[in-house]
Amino acid sequence: MSRARVALVGAGSMGRNHARIIAESAGADLALIIDPFESSGRPVADQYDARWAPEIELDDIDAVVVAASTEHHYGIARDIIAAGKPLLVEKPICPSLEQTEEILAASEAAGTPIMCGFLERYNPAVIAARAMIDEPLYVRAERHSPYVPRIKTGVAWDLLVHDVDLISQLFGAKVPERVGVEVGSFHPASLPGAEDIVEASLGFEGGGLASASASRLGQRKVRTLMVQSLDHMVEIDLLRRGVTLYRHTTVSEDKPGGAGFRQMTEMEVPEITGREPLATQFERFLGLVDGTVDADDERRSILPAHRIVESALQARAS
Repeated sequence: MSRARVALVGAGSMGRNHARIIAESAGADLALIIDPFESSGRPVADQYDARWAPEIELDDIDAVVVAASTEHHYGIARDIIAAGKPLLVEKPICPSLEQTEEILAASEAAGTPIMCGFLERYNPAVIAARAMIDEPLYVRAERHSPYVPRIKTGVAWDLLVHDVDLISQLFGAKVPERVGVEVGSFHPASLPGAEDIVEASLGFEGGGLASASASRLGQRKVRTLMVQSLDHMVEIDLLRRGVTLYRHTTVSEDKPGGAGFRQMTEMEVPEITGREPLATQFERFLGLVDGTVDADDERRSILPAHRIVESALQARAS
């Protein structure tokens, strides 16, 4: 396939990262930056020798990356699907399950590939850890950050969605049978109904358990995932991209006068290599564009995390 001409919608902080990755890709050209504010869009377009436009226009475009604010995803995604262009949408697809299901249904009906920016799936530490994990029984995730006023949605759609996606993937891309939640809204600058802290507990078919903690009141970034199996535990530092596997053993031995014992914990710390997650994600998106990645499988993989977040928010309301 020839190099894909890609449009980027949104030239904010995440959009600028996408612009860099697209421009560096061997399989794509960054052709167009779409942003309603010329002061934001034109400098990014000029930096990468692309064109700037204030509104969506896709006549000479092969695919689109959407990095606009979450509250605008629904309308933007509908327009792109109507134009028949494959799209990668930053997480979440939409800040409601109903809108997300509508967008995915429209994508399927139009035969238009769609991908959600679940960036942690492509974290080299996650990729390495998944090869070490066998039959997880309990998963614990923490994702804490300092407060960011520009984020209008609550912490569930902004942060929690990443970790429940990873948890769901570890349990076979399933949706839990039970979801419990504690929610706190504390910051005076948060919009009404936009939660600042979520503590979620998940129960899966077969007995697997998970918990996920998301907060935007932290004073430092925390991105960790711990996975316990019957005979080992894997800790993942998503921020520093490190993995440690632990195995604890007790060796009993008889001694004169009574039994003795010795305990030992074995640690494995693999070397983590791999590309920047955003680059790996974009390469997979190009596979969707050229048909080498199954669009139906990719579309189906999007829903579990959105369903879990919606269930958590409904549990809060009940």
